[in-house]
Amino acid sequence: MHNIHEGLNVRRKLIRMLVFTLGFLTAFLILSMILSDDNLRLSSASKNLAPSFEHVFGTDWLGRDMFTRTIKGLRLSLTVGAFASLLSVTIATVIGICAATFGKAVDGTISWLIDLFIGMPHLVFMVMICFIVGGGVYGIVLGISLTHWTALARVVRSEVLQIKSAEYIQVSKSYGKSKWYIARKHILPSIFPQIMIGFLLMFPHVILHEAALTFLGFGFSPQTPAIGIILSEAMSHISTGKWWLVVFPGVLLVIIIKSFDNIGELFRILLEPASSHD
Repeated sequence: MHNIHEGLNVRRKLIRMLVFTLGFLTAFLILSMILSDDNLRLSSASKNLAPSFEHVFGTDWLGRDMFTRTIKGLRLSLTVGAFASLLSVTIATVIGICAATFGKAVDGTISWLIDLFIGMPHLVFMVMICFIVGGGVYGIVLGISLTHWTALARVVRSEVLQIKSAEYIQVSKSYGKSKWYIARKHILPSIFPQIMIGFLLMFPHVILHEAALTFLGFGFSPQTPAIGIILSEAMSHISTGKWWLVVFPGVLLVIIIKSFDNIGELFRILLEPASSHD
């Protein structure tokens, strides 16, 4: 009874979190399409205005509306984060399945590769990749996707090792089906819940790392209204009392990150109840 009650509580929390996040993102995306780019034009008459009814998040040192900059910057971060997360999840899934199904030599090589990637400083590795490919969207996506696949690849490998000896897979082998066929038709559907959880838990970290790379100057150009650039530029103005340049973009970024992180964690607890007692 206790486990059933706990499971119902997790479901209720998950539903509330999904409703909140979907509502927040829907309003957020609608605003990003409605808000005019004219609000991003330089205006000497509107410099450094504190938050008001006309400028909800205030204006910056160039007279640009901070509400518009923040909304459009977060939309860009979400887009890049979603694409980089999908690419990283794809890499993790393929590598994890290959490690578990293509023999000890392949498994050993992939395990060594995973240990190599995990052993390197995460942020330094992303910065190095971004620098090598020249930054921009391509550099950010490549840098993030090539450094975030390792943990999920280990989970996928472990799951595949557990199910590959199942009777239905052995029957498929007896009919002469190839390893790729078995992986595509039997293994992939079985591990899809773990892949989905991996994506949901990875997505907020990807957004945060995209903002960090841009903040450090290895991402988008300064003209792009990305959240990392907004925070980076605002740092030099905090000492002058313009707190709104950092507080509002930072709070919205944290809300988005925590929302997806909580959803991923609740999905994990729902599918793996024992993990909630670890």
